[in-house]
Formats: sequence, C-alpha cells, structure tokens
Amino acid sequence: MLSTLKESRWLIVIFTLLMASQAFGHGMSEAEKQIIIEGGNLRYIWIGATHMLSGYDHLAFIFGIIFFLTRFKDIVKYITAFTLGHSITLIYATFTALQVNYFLIDAVIALSVCYIAFANLNGFEKYLNVKAPNMMAMIFGLGLIHGLGLSTRLQQLPLSEDSLLMNIISFNVGIELGQVSALAVMLLLIAAFRESHAFKSFTKAANSFLIVAGGYLFLMQMHGYEHVANAEEFVSKAEPAQVTQKPEATNRADWNDVITITIPPRGEKEYKLLFAKDTTFEYLWETNGVKLFYDFHGEPKGDKTGYFKSFKKNTESISSGTLTTLFEGTHGWYWKNNTSSAVDIVLKIKGDYQRLDLMKKQMNSNKQHDSIF
Repeated sequence: MLSTLKESRWLIVIFTLLMASQAFGHGMSEAEKQIIIEGGNLRYIWIGATHMLSGYDHLAFIFGIIFFLTRFKDIVKYITAFTLGHSITLIYATFTALQVNYFLIDAVIALSVCYIAFANLNGFEKYLNVKAPNMMAMIFGLGLIHGLGLSTRLQQLPLSEDSLLMNIISFNVGIELGQVSALAVMLLLIAAFRESHAFKSFTKAANSFLIVAGGYLFLMQMHGYEHVANAEEFVSKAEPAQVTQKPEATNRADWNDVITITIPPRGEKEYKLLFAKDTTFEYLWETNGVKLFYDFHGEPKGDKTGYFKSFKKNTESISSGTLTTLFEGTHGWYWKNNTSSAVDIVLKIKGDYQRLDLMKKQMNSNKQHDSIF
C-alpha cells in the first residue's frame, strides 16, 4: 500500500512537470511549421498525432473519461462522443477561420479536466446534493470545446486553400491516431492496476490530483491571458516605434520603391520583379505584426518546365536581406494569409530591376491607346 502511494506521488510529480512545461507552449514550433511547409497530407497526420500525444490537457481529459469504464462498448460510446465533438468544431472553425484566444480556450479545457474528475468522485451527489449532468452530453459538449483548441493550433500552420479539406482531415486523422495510441496505454495501465487492492485509494488520489492539476493549469492559462491582454493594451496605446523592433534598414530613405500589398483573409498573393543575372538587390517587408507564411523564390526567364529556385521560406511578420541573382528572370515573394482578416504588407526594394506590375499596367495602357485609333 505504501509503495503504491509512493509510486503515485512520483507519477504526480512527473505529470505536474509535464503540464507546467506545456502551460505556455501554445501553437506549433518553428520546426513543426517547417515540416508542414515542406510536405503533403502525411505531414499533417504526423503533426496531428504528435500534437495529441503532447497535449497533456487533452490526455488528462481522456484519462478521466475512461477511468471507471470496464466494458468495451462503453469505452467506444464515450470516446466516440468526444471524438465527434472535437471533430465538428475542428473542421468548422478551421473552414470559417474562427479563432478563439488560445489562453482562454485552454483555460476552459483545464476546467473540463476538473469537471470529469469531480464527476468520477461523485462530487455532484456527495458535495452538491444534485444529480450529475448527463455524462454523454457533457463529454460531447466538452469535446466541442477541445476541438476549438485543436483548430487554433491547426490555423497557425500554412494551409492550402485548394486542399484545405484534406489538410483538415489529415490533421484530424493524426489526432485520432494519437488519441487511440494514448488510450490503449491508459487502458492497459488501468486494467493492470484495477486488480490491485489499492485501486480504491488510487482512484481517489488520481482524480483528486486531476482536479488540482486542472485548477493549477487553469490559473496559469488565465495568468498568460492577462499578460497577453496587458501587452496588447500597451501596444494599442504606444507609438509604433516604441513597440516594434525593426531592422535599421526600415528607416532608410534610399529605397527605390515602397509598395503596399494587401493579402485578403485566407488568401494568397505573389509579387514579382524582373532581374538580369548577377544583379544584387536589397529588400525588406513587414506586416503590422501578423505572421504570414512566405516563399521567397525565383524563376529563370523562358523556362517552360515549372522550375523555380526557393531562397527562403518561413512564417514571419518581417523579413529582410540581400540577394545576388543566379539567373535572369523573375524573383519575388509568395505570401499566404491564414487569418480571418486582411493583412497589409509594406515592401521596400533597392536595386536594378523592373516591376512586373508596372510593366503590365503599361502594356494595358498601350493596348487601350492603340484601340482608340
């Protein structure tokens, strides 16, 4: 009995450290973003699976769901309700670009962990003297909330407008694979422990811990939300120069062109310049702080094969540099806006080049002039 409690304490310490490490780990890492940028739907499956397996709040909720379930039929029933719930909001929110503050949504998810553990301890009847809400309905409803959190993560990736549905489905397949893997391990551990005479004590200790851990995570998320909210309030009141760190090149007066480009919500645009070979030029572009996926690349003049050379791609709100062209042809940027609002880009360029947008305008003007006569 004593050794079992000691082992439980060690598990609690480890789980606490894992949850604390994830409390402010919102969004995808740059490494994950780069993996998605380079690959197809298999990459989305992989990211979905790894994201679920590292999502300790989601896993804690699943652990609470299956804690007392012994029949396979019941396990399938409740997990299906949770899966349907988070799948619906994941698909809907991503399609409609619906975004919720990630600190707030994770705070609610933390409370869902508290709820499921409190229900496992018969807290409604024992402490509140009320009948517990229908568990199936609550799991489905809380699944909807978990889906918003998953969608928030997915929308931080460069999604393809043409393959958006497949991107979402692939990510969700990965989520389910990760969920099934974690569920299998949980069921084996609980089944092995259920035979122990200490299972009753373990039940009380584990679910009490889930309530404390969920509450702790809730407070951390609310602290993070307050920190972000205060930062946004400061930004809105301050002068841009006081809150935006910009390269020295931003304030130069010798740029050849300063161009404003608007990327529509969930839209994409390219901007190209024509260069001779071995031409060196400088550039700087920035948004008002919104991060966009971009690909800085070039295409040789006269190429009919679709070849292009990518020089730099990432997800950022500002980028600058110098490039010496390897070939004669067009060079420029492709931007993808995954947010629900239009984003303005200010592009500054210095060098020997021709602007394709001005060349097209001139050609259209000449055609109209010729048509008069």
